[in-house]
Amino acid sequence: MNITVTDNLKRPEPAVLASTLEALAARFGNRLITSQAVREQHAHTTTWLPTQPPDGVVMAQETADIQDVVRICAKHRVPVIAFGTGTSLEGQVNAPAGGICIDLHDMNKVLEVHSEDLDCVIQPGVTRKALNEHLRDQGLFFPIDPGADASLGGMASTRASGTNAVRYGTMRENVLALKVVRADGEIITTGTRAKKSSAGYDLTHLFVGAEGTFGIISELTLRLRGIPETIAAAACSFKTLGGACQAVILAIQTGIPLARIELLNAEQVKACNAYSKLTLPETPLLLLEFHGTALEVGEQSKNFGEIAKECGGSDFTWTTKPEDRTKLWQARHDAYWSVKALRPGAGVVATDVCVPISRLADCVTETEADLKRLNLLSPIVGHVGDGNFHCSLICDVNNADEMRRGEEFMHRLVERAQAMGGTCTGEHGIGQGKQKYLKAELGAEALDAMRALKRALDPDNIFNPGKIVPAA
Repeated sequence: MNITVTDNLKRPEPAVLASTLEALAARFGNRLITSQAVREQHAHTTTWLPTQPPDGVVMAQETADIQDVVRICAKHRVPVIAFGTGTSLEGQVNAPAGGICIDLHDMNKVLEVHSEDLDCVIQPGVTRKALNEHLRDQGLFFPIDPGADASLGGMASTRASGTNAVRYGTMRENVLALKVVRADGEIITTGTRAKKSSAGYDLTHLFVGAEGTFGIISELTLRLRGIPETIAAAACSFKTLGGACQAVILAIQTGIPLARIELLNAEQVKACNAYSKLTLPETPLLLLEFHGTALEVGEQSKNFGEIAKECGGSDFTWTTKPEDRTKLWQARHDAYWSVKALRPGAGVVATDVCVPISRLADCVTETEADLKRLNLLSPIVGHVGDGNFHCSLICDVNNADEMRRGEEFMHRLVERAQAMGGTCTGEHGIGQGKQKYLKAELGAEALDAMRALKRALDPDNIFNPGKIVPAA
């Protein structure tokens, strides 16, 4: 696929880079790593975008480490790229202009938990699974679940969401405050632990979703939730994809408080059956989860069952057994790997779009028709309670004709979503791969405003250059 990932970016001069690496080595010793293998690992991408490694990797252990890296790099105007676990999907961790990667893996402490206020303060390298393990004994959990065991700093930077977003929102709604290292190495605090505020500009949500282009997150304050008394999971098969989508629309419109509602098309169900050793009917499928008291969960399940029946859905049984729920949702989280197993050796690119819920059935149905017309395989799975779905396109990267058809499909998918009042990405972010779609979605004036913000907060363009906003 012919994707442009660099817009007039210049790498640092060799002498400048050498001086930067020398200063970093003096400060960090063996915590500065310049081996080829480690540098490539820190630019790993699960898309078709080319790998663009940094010139060095610093293993940060505290906020002062981030500050010192930024100060040294700012002095020489060398790029700085933050790295959590590397699970982003649009090239966010690539280093198209070289520079220094700050690996935040070791900044993994839960600093404070305020159970009475339902919030916590953490370092950016804490992963969502680790946080929930820490919180479990207090009857609390953090609900945002993008599938991968991503770092919370990375999840904030990409404005992640996932399977629970239909009930609990995205990272945008669940980050109360941040501490961010800005371009001069100083720290700014964007908010407090209060649940609401009218004090000044909303800096917290300026940095949430900025993909590390405005600064480096060094601390997060997050909303927490109480673990529900009862959690039930269910699977419901449908005769048609349109019927499954219509059931989602009706469930949302009638106010059933679904915690999760995931769509798998027939191709994705086949892949999951084969990879996760399941025996689900190989037709369009909805996976659901209900949270609440035992009475509430029973009522929610009954109400959805009636809607599903009207839309051509099968009878469904639900379970509250943790082991059964885990098996079902693990299969959903392994969807990407199940797709890769369908055609070993082929390339897989995961992409997403999001449309208003009323256009979901139309968008998914037209997307499947496009795949059939172009003779392509791309299982579909989505967080359809938000109108958000993903395509995992499989192509032979050595087959020029197949790649051309794949590129046409990806472009048409985005154009279709935008024409329906939707967006080119519901949760993967822009990074490098979707820059070309921003102008059509938001307009030239909005891009100019984004560039003005970037210049104000990062005048020398050292933070993750070449991401989100294309050059003018």
